[in-house]
Amino acid sequence: MTTGNTAEGPKVEPLVDQAMGLLGLVVGEINAAMDRIKQDQFDDLKEATRSYKDLRQALLMVFEERAKVAKLDKLEDGVAYDYALDLDAARDEISRRLARLRDAGDGG
Repeated sequence: MTTGNTAEGPKVEPLVDQAMGLLGLVVGEINAAMDRIKQDQFDDLKEATRSYKDLRQALLMVFEERAKVAKLDKLEDGVAYDYALDLDAARDEISRRLARLRDAGDGG
C-alpha cells in the first residue's frame, strides 16, 4: 500500500494526522464538559446525569476510533501481531538462498 500522491486522492498520512488531531480536540471538549459537571454548573441533577452518561459514551467512542487509527498505522507500517515485518530483508534472504541453490546445482 502506498501513501504517495496518486490520481485517486491525497496522501493517507496527513488524513491520519488530521483524524488524530480532531480526536484530541474532542477529548479536550469532553474533559471541559465533565469539569463543568464537576463544578455543578447544571441546574438539574437529571440533566447533569444524562450529560455525564452522554460524555462518557462519546469518550469511549473516541478511544475506539483512536484504536482503529492506531491499527491502521500499524498496518501501514507493516506491523503484524505487534511485530514489524521487514519484507525487503525477507526478499533479500529468499534471493540469497535461491542463488545458493542455483549455484549448488541439482547435486547429481
